[in-house]
Amino acid sequence: MSNHSPAAGRSLLYLVVAGAAWGTAGAAASLLYLASDLGPLALSFWRCAGGLVVLLGVLALRRLPSRHRPRSRFRSRAGSGRASGPVRVRPSARSLIATGLMFTLFQASYFGAVRETGLAVGTVVTLGAGPVLIALGGRYWMGERLGRGGASAVVGALAGLAVLVLGSGDGQVRPLGVGWALLSAAGYAGMTLRARWLGMRGRSGDPLVTTAWSVGVGTLCLLPLAAAEGLLPHTAAPGRVIWLLVYVAVVPTALAYALYFTGAAAVRAATVSVIMLIEPVSAAVIAVLLLGERLTGAVVLGTVLLLAAVGALIAAESRRPAGGPADDDAARPAAARTAQSVAR
Repeated sequence: MSNHSPAAGRSLLYLVVAGAAWGTAGAAASLLYLASDLGPLALSFWRCAGGLVVLLGVLALRRLPSRHRPRSRFRSRAGSGRASGPVRVRPSARSLIATGLMFTLFQASYFGAVRETGLAVGTVVTLGAGPVLIALGGRYWMGERLGRGGASAVVGALAGLAVLVLGSGDGQVRPLGVGWALLSAAGYAGMTLRARWLGMRGRSGDPLVTTAWSVGVGTLCLLPLAAAEGLLPHTAAPGRVIWLLVYVAVVPTALAYALYFTGAAAVRAATVSVIMLIEPVSAAVIAVLLLGERLTGAVVLGTVLLLAAVGALIAAESRRPAGGPADDDAARPAAARTAQSVAR
């Protein structure tokens, strides 16, 4: 008799919404570039800084009535007697900073890849290498097996990504740009695997706090780079630029990353990486419907392949019993158990 976790269904929905929200960031960035002289590093800085302000405001508002509700949700097991279910533990500041550094590496290296080898190749290498690194890391560190169906879905998703993004024929491969893209993929893989590992150990903590720390670290790291590029935009439409920056800070940053960290803690790492490939699908749909870009056969074929692969993995994940082998200490390889201290 299967015991399917309702939390898994919610987590999958969170990841789908997060991926779709990430896809809108590209359209907003395109409009910002048209309306001002803001560069990609400066945009990343304002995205992180604005997201940090939003998240700190939400956390402050949420704390106002905190004395009226129990605080046991994030308590340690120590001294609490026999717990009736898993208890979430606040991660340490060191753990949160580590996640923030991976987030920053992912973001900054991606823009370096785009600058050196172009948007198409940078996107394909970063988002294409990510699922491969995550699948390998999930198998080695956490004993997560995709199986033949899962592996086929990953291959199909990567094929769809390549067709969707490179279908225009604008790709130009440069070794330095590919290196930056692989570094970005490593940061993305590390962030995803870490979120999953902490979730399996009951140490994922509050996703809003994790997101706030991540964008906070990103803000500090990106500030000198953004200042060198040009921090303040020059524009004839300041109102439009401000509203676009607010949107980028709220929807594809504060909201999307909070949903991402929530979902990534409860879903297999490789599944997370493939679901997040909804991002380029969302971006392509917006480009065709709202920005007037031409609908090509490559866009249609790539979108169909990606959505079919994502749908297959979502169906497989929703059928996976709660507390399956991937969540059982006894089923993990020795390397995963001995590496527990890495996530602390």
